[in-house]
Order: sequence, then C-alpha cells, then structure tokens
Amino acid sequence: MLFRDRRHAGILLANHLQAYRGDHHAVVLALPRGGVEVGHELSMALHLPLDVFITRKIAAPESPEYAVGAVSETGSVYLNQEAVRGMQLSQEDLDGLIAAQRREIERRRVLYREGRGLPHLNHRTVILVDDGVATGATLFATLDALSALNPLRVVVAMPVAPPSTAERIRALVDECVILSTPEPFAAVGCFYEEFEQVTDDEVIRTLHQANEAFQGEPNARRTRSAMPSTKGV
Repeated sequence: MLFRDRRHAGILLANHLQAYRGDHHAVVLALPRGGVEVGHELSMALHLPLDVFITRKIAAPESPEYAVGAVSETGSVYLNQEAVRGMQLSQEDLDGLIAAQRREIERRRVLYREGRGLPHLNHRTVILVDDGVATGATLFATLDALSALNPLRVVVAMPVAPPSTAERIRALVDECVILSTPEPFAAVGCFYEEFEQVTDDEVIRTLHQANEAFQGEPNARRTRSAMPSTKGV
C-alpha cells in the first residue's frame, strides 16, 4: 500500500476506528512530529481531542538513523540491549545520549503544549498514532510510559509497520490497527508518495487547529474542563 501523504493515511485509519467516534472518554495522542498530521485527521473524523506524547529516539552516535532505544516525557527509558551491545555503548555513553534527549523533550513540551502537562489519561481510551514504525523503539517506550498512567484502553493506529514489529505491538495493546505490513521493509518513508519533514511550526499550527475544532463540538468545552491536568508528570 502506498499513501499519498500523512493526511491520507490518517483518513484511511479513521475508517477503521469509527467505534470511537464522539467517545467522551477517548483521546488521540500523536507522536511528534510526523504523527501529528496523521492524528489530526483522526481527531477531525472521530470528533476527539488531539494532543501529543513526546518520546525521543536514542540514536547511536555513529549511526543517527539507528535507534538503540528511546526515552519518554514521563521519564521511562526503553533500551534495545542487543543494539546497545552491538554498538559497544557504555553506561556513560547511554547516560549522555539520554540526557540530550530529555533536554529536547522538555523543549518540545514547552513549545507544543505551552508548558502544560499531559492530559488526564486515567481510565480513558488512548488512541496512539504515528506515521509509521520501523524498529518500534519510540513506540515501545511510549507504551511502557502509558501503562503507568492507568488508561482504560490503549489502541495503536499506524499506517505501516514491518510484520515482526506489528506482531510485537499487537501483543502489548488492547487494539491495534495497522493498515500495511509489507515485507521486505526498508523505511517508513518508502510507503508514502510525499514524506516531507514536519516542522515545529507545523506541529503547533496543527494542534491549534484541532483544539479549535474540538472546542466547537457540542459539549466539548464542558467535557474538556472536567479533565484534570497531570501537570508536572
């Protein structure tokens, strides 16, 4: 399957998630940056609020595209021990890489949410979305972090993933919608006609658009005001 762009992928995913349309206990959480455009289409089609969950890949120093793990905004760290050993990374190396990503997470948190914490997720349905997944390091770190926030249900929505990664994801969540699991799998961008880098400004603009649209939904303002913040998470 070849997607025109991230928004096209989001529209197709929304067709498979209509059961959550208008669910006042559900929220779309997108992994920035690329996942935000996909998540926006889900938010619009399903009439659900959109927010971000910020997780950063821990890249190997000599191979920036190769993930040895990931760190989430709640502090949880996922490490691919096989990759760590293969790259011969010491604990000191890892500590430095993790610290750098935590600084970037804080920068993005302030920029994307204007300093707000995560939305209240306790006993809510979380629809977690990205523009695709390869090794899954970022996604697995996010799932680990979400489990500590006691959601009622976790749904992963992905346009594309390799079969082995998709199988691992399905074993960890309540529901998993992955539109395409091609083999062989080279890179996520290979399955899009247009796959330009998403900028910080585009993320902020998209989040504002989704928020304005959601606030216009009947009862949206009352529902959102009843959701306590988890500021300081």
